[in-house]
Amino acid sequence: MKILALGAADLLVGCAGDRPKSVPPAVGPRPVVPPIRMVPDAPVPPQAAPSGGRLEPSGGLLEPSAGPWRSPAPLAVAPGQQQILFNAPGATRQVALTIDDGFNATAVAGYVDFASRAKIPLSFAPNGMYRNVWNQHAAAVRSLIKSGQVTMVNHTWSHRSIRTLSDATLRAEVERNDDWVRQTFGVTTRPWFRPPYGEHNERSRAILAELGYSRILMWSGSVGDSMMGVTAGELIAAARQAIQPGAVVLGHANQQVVVNLYGELERLIIQRALVPVTVETMFMADLIAR
Repeated sequence: MKILALGAADLLVGCAGDRPKSVPPAVGPRPVVPPIRMVPDAPVPPQAAPSGGRLEPSGGLLEPSAGPWRSPAPLAVAPGQQQILFNAPGATRQVALTIDDGFNATAVAGYVDFASRAKIPLSFAPNGMYRNVWNQHAAAVRSLIKSGQVTMVNHTWSHRSIRTLSDATLRAEVERNDDWVRQTFGVTTRPWFRPPYGEHNERSRAILAELGYSRILMWSGSVGDSMMGVTAGELIAAARQAIQPGAVVLGHANQQVVVNLYGELERLIIQRALVPVTVETMFMADLIAR
């Protein structure tokens, strides 16, 4: 089990797809994934908050209505309640597939269709800077969320390392992204946060705790799509290593080649008798206990 209560030591990891570089020995073997840093497109200039549906802090789905959009005040998390998650908390046949970013329209559409067609739960961690891609699928994603098939995770607005941001900028990045997710998909991203490039430290985690993010979502394996230009064969080979019982698997919706991966993911899950779940399902019992 790799669930870490936060201590004084900072955890520094590399880009999405990297393995953690500094994990306490007690948590066991670390995932082996090549270090590749993927830099997203230039951030979209800030815009006025859109009008539309309002949501209660519970995160329930509500229909759009007239009036200015405002994010509910976050419920701060006590430092001892925040955790860094790498894989399932115990022996299980569950596997959680997580999809980050989303700047390729074909890949995003493909993952949404895959979840709908194959009935395989996914956890999406999109960046609001790619809203023009994601917003096209708002109705479908809302439906998947309502059925419990999708969990939304905060990945910041513009995919910058949170270790390098000022306190004010980090808060703005996180809150702006959550506002967009709430407005577009009807739910909050709290308590789930995936740090861009996997990079975080004690200061950034404290700010995330203030904003209500009690679960820092890392990963135990990757489908190997952090490198732009990866081949379908490389994706499938990486997926065969990553799709294991109890795994939190990292993927990205950033290049068209990932459409070749959907069928293999489905076959691996069936062949290995795995139970695909969202991160909310995988960690629900632990979340309720705390």
